[in-house]
Amino acid sequence: MSDIGQRNRPGETLEKGASDETAGKGGTTRKGGGDPASRGRTTIADGVVEKIAGLAARDVDGVHAMGGGLSRTFGAVRDRVPGGSGSKSVSRGVKAEVGEVQTALDLEIVVEYGVPIADVARDVRENVIGAVERMTGLEVVEVNIAVSDVKLPDDDEDDDEPQGRLQ
Repeated sequence: MSDIGQRNRPGETLEKGASDETAGKGGTTRKGGGDPASRGRTTIADGVVEKIAGLAARDVDGVHAMGGGLSRTFGAVRDRVPGGSGSKSVSRGVKAEVGEVQTALDLEIVVEYGVPIADVARDVRENVIGAVERMTGLEVVEVNIAVSDVKLPDDDEDDDEPQGRLQ
């Protein structure tokens, strides 16, 4: 056993009668014990991982938009409504399942015409995994990517607001 006057190291126990706060004859005080990272639990919500993944996927060249046609349409309407939640558009097209140490992601993307889809999917996967693992510390076990559409060069539905009847 260690002498009561010596400071205990992580993993050692105090002698009977000594407390963690005053472990020593000289009144040496120690608050808590061990590594601060082990004093509690951190949980990360699915929505947090979805936002990180959505932003990381949008940063990749060749990704035009996230989500399928219907979700993009509803999202565009929601974004135009005053007081609407713009934060939901960040995670549009992303679904995350988050555990205690791992996460799995499903992404739905729209790619630009002319770019190699396999290359875009690889780049999205790499960027998303890097961002999520760096920011959350979670291990990304899989990133499933569904390409739901291709943005054609003459496709102007997303670029311009519809013309009103009055001019």
